[in-house]
Amino acid sequence: MQKSNTIQMFPEEQIYSIALSLCDGIGHVGAKRLVDAMGSATDVFARRQEIASLVPEIRASQIEALNNVKLVHRAKEELVFARQHGIRCLTLTDEAYPSRLRECDDAPVVLFFKGEADLNKLRVVAMVGTRNITEYGKDFCTKFVRELEALCPDVLIVSGLAYGVDIHSHREAMNNRLCTVAVLAHGLDRIYPYVHRHEAEQMQENGGLLTEFLTDTNPDRQNFVQRNRIVAGMSDAVVVVESAAKGGSLITAGLANDYNRECFAVPGRINDPYSIGCNQLIIQNKATLLQSAEELVKAMGWKETRQKPKHVQRDLFPDFTEEEEKVVNLLAQRGDLNINTLVVSSGIPINRMSNLLFELEIKGVIRLLAGGSYHLM
Repeated sequence: MQKSNTIQMFPEEQIYSIALSLCDGIGHVGAKRLVDAMGSATDVFARRQEIASLVPEIRASQIEALNNVKLVHRAKEELVFARQHGIRCLTLTDEAYPSRLRECDDAPVVLFFKGEADLNKLRVVAMVGTRNITEYGKDFCTKFVRELEALCPDVLIVSGLAYGVDIHSHREAMNNRLCTVAVLAHGLDRIYPYVHRHEAEQMQENGGLLTEFLTDTNPDRQNFVQRNRIVAGMSDAVVVVESAAKGGSLITAGLANDYNRECFAVPGRINDPYSIGCNQLIIQNKATLLQSAEELVKAMGWKETRQKPKHVQRDLFPDFTEEEEKVVNLLAQRGDLNINTLVVSSGIPINRMSNLLFELEIKGVIRLLAGGSYHLM
Protein backbone atom coordinates (compact mmCIF):
# COMPACT_ATOMS: atom_id res chain seq x y z
CA MET A 1 0.00 0.00 0.00
CA GLN A 2 1.32 3.47 -0.86
CA LYS A 3 2.32 5.52 2.19
CA SER A 4 0.43 8.60 3.25
CA ASN A 5 3.36 11.04 3.04
CA THR A 6 3.29 10.84 -0.75
CA ILE A 7 -0.30 11.99 -1.10
CA GLN A 8 -2.48 15.02 -0.49
CA MET A 9 -4.50 16.22 2.47
CA PHE A 10 -7.65 14.51 3.72
CA PRO A 11 -10.65 15.80 5.69
CA GLU A 12 -9.85 15.85 9.40
CA GLU A 13 -13.11 14.17 10.37
CA GLN A 14 -12.29 11.19 8.17
CA ILE A 15 -8.78 10.91 9.59
CA TYR A 16 -9.89 11.09 13.21
CA SER A 17 -12.94 8.86 12.74
CA ILE A 18 -10.68 6.10 11.42
CA ALA A 19 -8.16 6.74 14.19
CA LEU A 20 -10.89 6.57 16.82
CA SER A 21 -12.12 3.26 15.43
CA LEU A 22 -8.60 1.88 15.98
CA CYS A 23 -8.19 3.00 19.61
CA ASP A 24 -7.57 0.09 21.98
CA GLY A 25 -10.14 -0.48 24.70
CA ILE A 26 -12.78 1.97 23.46
CA GLY A 27 -14.98 -0.25 21.29
CA HIS A 28 -17.98 0.55 19.10
CA VAL A 29 -20.27 1.82 21.83
CA GLY A 30 -17.51 3.86 23.47
CA ALA A 31 -16.41 5.46 20.21
CA LYS A 32 -19.97 6.37 19.23
CA ARG A 33 -20.61 7.78 22.72
CA LEU A 34 -17.49 9.95 22.49
CA VAL A 35 -18.47 11.37 19.10
CA ASP A 36 -22.00 12.06 20.34
CA ALA A 37 -20.68 13.79 23.45
CA MET A 38 -17.96 15.84 21.78
CA GLY A 39 -19.77 16.60 18.52
CA SER A 40 -17.22 15.04 16.17
CA ALA A 41 -14.28 12.65 16.06
CA THR A 42 -12.02 15.63 15.40
CA ASP A 43 -13.11 17.19 18.69
CA VAL A 44 -12.60 13.90 20.52
CA PHE A 45 -8.90 14.17 19.74
CA ALA A 46 -8.57 17.96 19.86
CA ARG A 47 -10.34 18.25 23.23
CA ARG A 48 -9.29 14.97 24.80
CA GLN A 49 -8.24 16.74 28.02
CA GLU A 50 -11.90 17.71 28.54
CA ILE A 51 -13.36 14.24 27.94
CA ALA A 52 -13.20 13.09 31.55
CA SER A 53 -15.54 15.89 32.64
CA LEU A 54 -17.94 15.46 29.72
CA VAL A 55 -18.01 11.64 29.65
CA PRO A 56 -17.51 10.60 33.29
CA GLU A 57 -17.71 6.86 32.57
CA ILE A 58 -14.63 6.89 30.32
CA ARG A 59 -11.48 5.38 31.80
CA ALA A 60 -8.08 7.06 31.96
CA SER A 61 -6.59 4.26 29.83
CA GLN A 62 -9.12 5.02 27.07
CA ILE A 63 -8.20 8.71 27.05
CA GLU A 64 -4.53 7.75 26.96
CA ALA A 65 -5.19 5.60 23.88
CA LEU A 66 -6.12 8.79 22.01
CA ASN A 67 -2.51 9.97 22.29
CA ASN A 68 -1.21 7.24 19.98
CA VAL A 69 0.08 9.17 16.93
CA LYS A 70 0.43 5.92 14.97
CA LEU A 71 -3.37 5.79 14.69
CA VAL A 72 -3.46 9.00 12.66
CA HIS A 73 -0.68 7.73 10.40
CA ARG A 74 -2.59 4.48 9.80
CA ALA A 75 -5.78 6.43 9.09
CA LYS A 76 -4.04 8.49 6.42
CA GLU A 77 -2.70 5.32 4.81
CA GLU A 78 -6.22 3.96 4.62
CA LEU A 79 -7.50 7.15 3.01
CA VAL A 80 -4.75 6.96 0.39
CA PHE A 81 -5.96 3.48 -0.55
CA ALA A 82 -9.60 4.60 -0.55
CA ARG A 83 -8.94 7.55 -2.84
CA GLN A 84 -6.91 5.43 -5.25
CA HIS A 85 -9.69 2.82 -5.52
CA GLY A 86 -12.80 4.97 -5.66
CA ILE A 87 -13.89 4.16 -2.12
CA ARG A 88 -15.90 6.69 -0.10
CA CYS A 89 -15.15 7.19 3.58
CA LEU A 90 -18.38 7.90 5.48
CA THR A 91 -18.26 9.36 8.99
CA LEU A 92 -21.17 9.78 11.39
CA THR A 93 -21.50 13.42 10.32
CA ASP A 94 -21.82 12.61 6.59
CA GLU A 95 -25.28 12.86 5.02
CA ALA A 96 -24.54 9.70 3.02
CA TYR A 97 -23.96 7.66 6.21
CA PRO A 98 -26.93 5.28 6.74
CA SER A 99 -29.19 7.35 8.99
CA ARG A 100 -31.02 4.31 10.37
CA LEU A 101 -27.71 2.84 11.48
CA ARG A 102 -26.57 6.14 12.98
CA GLU A 103 -29.32 5.87 15.61
CA CYS A 104 -27.88 2.59 16.98
CA ASP A 105 -25.70 2.85 20.09
CA ASP A 106 -22.99 0.64 18.59
CA ALA A 107 -22.96 2.16 15.09
CA PRO A 108 -19.48 2.28 13.52
CA VAL A 109 -17.93 5.75 13.63
CA VAL A 110 -16.67 5.22 10.08
CA LEU A 111 -17.73 3.17 7.06
CA PHE A 112 -16.12 2.52 3.69
CA PHE A 113 -18.35 2.28 0.63
CA LYS A 114 -17.68 1.43 -2.99
CA GLY A 115 -20.65 1.73 -5.32
CA GLU A 116 -23.53 3.92 -6.45
CA ALA A 117 -26.32 3.11 -3.98
CA ASP A 118 -28.22 5.56 -1.83
CA LEU A 119 -27.79 4.01 1.61
CA ASN A 120 -30.75 6.08 2.82
CA LYS A 121 -33.33 4.83 0.37
CA LEU A 122 -36.93 5.13 1.50
CA ARG A 123 -37.25 1.35 1.94
CA VAL A 124 -34.45 -1.03 2.95
CA VAL A 125 -34.88 -4.79 3.41
CA ALA A 126 -32.17 -7.16 4.67
CA MET A 127 -32.31 -10.78 3.55
CA VAL A 128 -30.27 -13.26 5.58
CA GLY A 129 -30.11 -16.98 6.22
CA THR A 130 -28.14 -20.19 6.09
CA ARG A 131 -25.14 -20.76 3.85
CA ASN A 132 -26.61 -24.20 3.12
CA ILE A 133 -29.64 -22.93 1.24
CA THR A 134 -32.13 -25.53 -0.01
CA GLU A 135 -34.27 -25.47 -3.14
CA TYR A 136 -37.11 -24.24 -0.94
CA GLY A 137 -35.00 -21.27 0.12
CA LYS A 138 -33.88 -20.54 -3.43
CA ASP A 139 -37.45 -20.63 -4.68
CA PHE A 140 -38.54 -18.25 -1.94
CA CYS A 141 -35.74 -15.77 -2.70
CA THR A 142 -36.63 -15.78 -6.40
CA LYS A 143 -40.35 -15.29 -5.88
CA PHE A 144 -40.02 -12.82 -2.99
CA VAL A 145 -37.61 -10.45 -4.72
CA ARG A 146 -39.60 -10.55 -7.98
CA GLU A 147 -42.81 -9.69 -6.12
CA LEU A 148 -41.08 -7.03 -4.05
CA GLU A 149 -39.78 -5.30 -7.17
CA ALA A 150 -43.32 -5.15 -8.55
CA LEU A 151 -44.66 -3.68 -5.31
CA CYS A 152 -41.70 -1.47 -4.28
CA PRO A 153 -39.35 -0.89 -7.22
CA ASP A 154 -37.27 1.60 -5.21
CA VAL A 155 -36.38 -0.85 -2.41
CA LEU A 156 -32.76 -1.54 -1.40
CA ILE A 157 -31.83 -5.18 -0.68
CA VAL A 158 -29.05 -5.66 1.88
CA SER A 159 -27.17 -8.90 2.60
CA GLY A 160 -23.67 -10.17 3.28
CA LEU A 161 -22.27 -11.72 0.04
CA ALA A 162 -21.88 -15.08 1.82
CA TYR A 163 -22.77 -18.47 0.36
CA GLY A 164 -26.42 -19.51 0.42
CA VAL A 165 -29.22 -17.07 1.14
CA ASP A 166 -26.95 -14.00 0.93
CA ILE A 167 -25.64 -14.50 -2.59
CA HIS A 168 -29.02 -15.71 -3.90
CA SER A 169 -30.65 -12.55 -2.54
CA HIS A 170 -28.04 -10.36 -4.23
CA ARG A 171 -28.39 -12.23 -7.52
CA GLU A 172 -32.17 -12.03 -7.53
CA ALA A 173 -32.02 -8.31 -6.74
CA MET A 174 -29.74 -7.73 -9.71
CA ASN A 175 -31.87 -9.98 -11.92
CA ASN A 176 -34.84 -7.77 -11.07
CA ARG A 177 -32.88 -4.51 -11.43
CA LEU A 178 -33.12 -3.73 -7.72
CA CYS A 179 -30.38 -1.90 -5.87
CA THR A 180 -28.41 -4.26 -3.61
CA VAL A 181 -25.60 -3.69 -1.09
CA ALA A 182 -23.28 -6.29 0.43
CA VAL A 183 -21.97 -5.64 3.94
CA LEU A 184 -18.53 -7.23 4.25
CA ALA A 185 -16.60 -8.69 7.18
CA HIS A 186 -13.22 -7.47 5.88
CA GLY A 187 -11.63 -4.54 4.10
CA LEU A 188 -12.28 -3.52 0.51
CA ASP A 189 -8.87 -4.72 -0.62
CA ARG A 190 -10.32 -8.21 -1.12
CA ILE A 191 -13.52 -10.12 -1.80
CA TYR A 192 -14.57 -13.05 0.35
CA PRO A 193 -15.62 -15.56 -0.72
CA TYR A 194 -13.55 -15.00 -3.82
CA VAL A 195 -15.94 -17.02 -6.00
CA HIS A 196 -18.47 -14.17 -5.56
CA ARG A 197 -16.13 -11.54 -7.03
CA HIS A 198 -18.21 -11.32 -10.23
CA GLU A 199 -21.37 -10.50 -8.29
CA ALA A 200 -19.40 -8.03 -6.15
CA GLU A 201 -18.28 -6.20 -9.29
CA GLN A 202 -21.77 -6.25 -10.77
CA MET A 203 -23.52 -4.81 -7.74
CA GLN A 204 -21.24 -1.77 -7.68
CA GLU A 205 -23.15 -0.53 -10.75
CA ASN A 206 -26.50 -0.54 -8.93
CA GLY A 207 -25.68 -1.00 -5.29
CA GLY A 208 -22.28 -1.46 -3.73
CA LEU A 209 -19.98 -2.89 -1.09
CA LEU A 210 -19.99 -1.57 2.47
CA THR A 211 -17.69 -2.29 5.41
CA GLU A 212 -16.36 -0.84 8.65
CA PHE A 213 -13.10 -2.78 8.35
CA LEU A 214 -9.80 -1.40 7.12
CA THR A 215 -7.59 -3.00 4.50
CA ASP A 216 -5.43 -5.95 5.60
CA THR A 217 -8.31 -7.18 7.79
CA ASN A 218 -8.89 -10.91 7.51
CA PRO A 219 -12.47 -12.23 7.29
CA ASP A 220 -12.23 -13.76 10.76
CA ARG A 221 -15.22 -15.35 12.49
CA GLN A 222 -15.83 -12.50 14.94
CA ASN A 223 -15.94 -9.98 12.09
CA PHE A 224 -19.02 -11.64 10.65
CA VAL A 225 -20.85 -11.17 13.95
CA GLN A 226 -19.84 -7.49 13.96
CA ARG A 227 -20.93 -7.20 10.34
CA ASN A 228 -24.42 -8.47 11.20
CA ARG A 229 -25.22 -5.41 13.34
CA ILE A 230 -24.70 -3.18 10.29
CA VAL A 231 -27.01 -5.37 8.19
CA ALA A 232 -29.74 -5.11 10.84
CA GLY A 233 -29.14 -1.50 11.82
CA MET A 234 -29.26 0.02 8.33
CA SER A 235 -32.51 -1.78 7.40
CA ASP A 236 -36.21 -1.24 8.01
CA ALA A 237 -36.91 -4.96 8.04
CA VAL A 238 -34.88 -8.16 8.33
CA VAL A 239 -36.10 -11.29 6.53
CA VAL A 240 -34.69 -14.65 7.67
CA VAL A 241 -35.22 -17.03 4.77
CA GLU A 242 -33.76 -20.26 6.18
CA SER A 243 -31.78 -20.96 9.34
CA ALA A 244 -30.58 -23.91 11.35
CA ALA A 245 -31.09 -23.99 15.13
CA LYS A 246 -27.94 -21.86 15.49
CA GLY A 247 -26.30 -19.42 13.10
CA GLY A 248 -25.40 -15.90 12.17
CA SER A 249 -28.83 -15.12 10.75
CA LEU A 250 -30.37 -15.70 14.19
CA ILE A 251 -27.88 -13.22 15.61
CA THR A 252 -28.98 -10.72 12.97
CA ALA A 253 -32.62 -11.37 13.89
CA GLY A 254 -31.81 -10.75 17.55
CA LEU A 255 -30.11 -7.48 16.65
CA ALA A 256 -33.14 -6.46 14.60
CA ASN A 257 -35.28 -6.92 17.69
CA ASP A 258 -32.79 -4.95 19.82
CA TYR A 259 -32.84 -2.08 17.30
CA ASN A 260 -36.66 -2.11 17.05
CA ARG A 261 -36.52 -3.21 13.43
CA GLU A 262 -39.26 -5.40 12.00
CA CYS A 263 -38.16 -9.03 11.76
CA PHE A 264 -39.77 -11.66 9.51
CA ALA A 265 -39.09 -15.38 9.15
CA VAL A 266 -40.07 -17.82 6.41
CA PRO A 267 -41.71 -20.91 7.96
CA GLY A 268 -40.72 -24.43 6.99
CA ARG A 269 -41.50 -28.06 7.76
CA ILE A 270 -40.77 -29.05 11.35
CA ASN A 271 -38.32 -31.79 10.30
CA ASP A 272 -36.28 -29.61 7.94
CA PRO A 273 -32.94 -28.75 9.65
CA TYR A 274 -32.70 -25.36 7.92
CA SER A 275 -36.18 -24.29 8.95
CA ILE A 276 -35.70 -24.94 12.68
CA GLY A 277 -34.31 -21.47 13.36
CA CYS A 278 -37.07 -19.67 11.43
CA ASN A 279 -39.80 -21.70 13.10
CA GLN A 280 -38.36 -20.96 16.53
CA LEU A 281 -38.24 -17.21 15.80
CA ILE A 282 -41.93 -17.35 14.92
CA ILE A 283 -42.89 -19.47 17.93
CA GLN A 284 -41.00 -17.14 20.30
CA ASN A 285 -42.67 -14.05 18.76
CA LYS A 286 -39.27 -12.74 17.69
CA ALA A 287 -40.30 -12.67 14.03
CA THR A 288 -43.50 -12.38 12.02
CA LEU A 289 -44.39 -15.35 9.82
CA LEU A 290 -43.73 -14.38 6.20
CA GLN A 291 -45.00 -16.11 3.06
CA SER A 292 -44.79 -13.41 0.40
CA ALA A 293 -43.55 -9.94 -0.44
CA GLU A 294 -47.11 -8.67 -0.31
CA GLU A 295 -47.33 -9.67 3.35
CA LEU A 296 -44.16 -7.75 4.15
CA VAL A 297 -45.32 -4.66 2.27
CA LYS A 298 -48.65 -4.67 4.12
CA ALA A 299 -47.01 -5.24 7.51
CA MET A 300 -44.59 -2.38 6.91
CA GLY A 301 -47.35 -0.06 5.74
CA TRP A 302 -45.59 0.54 2.45
CA LYS A 303 -48.66 0.33 0.20
CA GLU A 304 -49.72 3.58 -1.39
CA THR A 305 -52.98 5.01 -0.11
CA ARG A 306 -55.55 6.70 -2.35
CA GLN A 307 -56.53 9.12 0.37
CA LYS A 308 -54.99 12.57 0.02
CA PRO A 309 -56.12 14.43 3.17
CA LYS A 310 -53.25 16.95 3.10
CA HIS A 311 -55.35 20.07 2.52
CA VAL A 312 -58.02 19.00 5.00
CA GLN A 313 -55.41 18.52 7.71
CA ARG A 314 -53.88 21.94 7.09
CA ASP A 315 -57.30 23.58 7.41
CA LEU A 316 -58.17 21.69 10.58
CA PHE A 317 -54.80 22.31 12.25
CA PRO A 318 -53.43 25.68 11.13
CA ASP A 319 -51.08 25.71 14.15
CA PHE A 320 -48.78 22.98 12.81
CA THR A 321 -45.10 23.62 13.35
CA GLU A 322 -42.89 23.38 10.29
CA GLU A 323 -41.70 19.91 11.31
CA GLU A 324 -45.23 18.69 12.07
CA GLU A 325 -46.37 19.86 8.65
CA LYS A 326 -43.45 18.02 7.06
CA VAL A 327 -44.54 14.76 8.75
CA VAL A 328 -48.21 15.27 7.79
CA ASN A 329 -47.26 15.96 4.17
CA LEU A 330 -45.11 12.83 3.98
CA LEU A 331 -47.96 10.67 5.26
CA ALA A 332 -50.40 12.35 2.88
CA GLN A 333 -48.16 11.82 -0.13
CA ARG A 334 -46.84 8.31 0.58
CA GLY A 335 -49.41 6.66 2.80
CA ASP A 336 -48.68 4.82 6.04
CA LEU A 337 -45.00 4.99 7.08
CA ASN A 338 -42.96 3.70 10.02
CA ILE A 339 -40.80 5.94 12.19
CA ASN A 340 -37.49 4.98 10.51
CA THR A 341 -38.85 5.87 7.07
CA LEU A 342 -40.15 9.19 8.41
CA VAL A 343 -36.74 9.96 9.92
CA VAL A 344 -34.92 9.18 6.67
CA SER A 345 -37.39 11.08 4.47
CA SER A 346 -37.68 14.17 6.66
CA GLY A 347 -34.14 14.48 7.99
CA ILE A 348 -35.59 14.94 11.49
CA PRO A 349 -33.58 13.09 14.21
CA ILE A 350 -35.36 10.10 15.73
CA ASN A 351 -35.60 11.56 19.24
CA ARG A 352 -37.38 14.66 17.92
CA MET A 353 -39.46 12.57 15.54
CA SER A 354 -40.76 10.50 18.46
CA ASN A 355 -41.96 13.66 20.18
CA LEU A 356 -43.55 14.98 16.98
CA LEU A 357 -45.46 11.76 16.40
CA PHE A 358 -46.69 11.77 20.00
CA GLU A 359 -47.95 15.34 19.65
CA LEU A 360 -49.71 14.54 16.37
CA GLU A 361 -51.36 11.50 17.98
CA ILE A 362 -52.59 13.68 20.85
CA LYS A 363 -54.07 16.10 18.30
CA GLY A 364 -55.86 13.21 16.60
CA VAL A 365 -54.03 13.81 13.32
CA ILE A 366 -52.37 10.38 13.13
CA ARG A 367 -52.68 6.98 14.75
CA LEU A 368 -50.24 4.10 15.25
CA LEU A 369 -51.12 0.92 13.36
CA ALA A 370 -50.50 -2.61 14.62
CA GLY A 371 -47.52 -3.09 12.29
CA GLY A 372 -45.68 -0.06 13.68
CA SER A 373 -46.64 2.33 10.88
CA TYR A 374 -48.35 5.70 11.31
CA HIS A 375 -51.61 6.45 9.52
CA LEU A 376 -52.92 9.92 8.68
CA MET A 377 -56.51 10.31 9.89
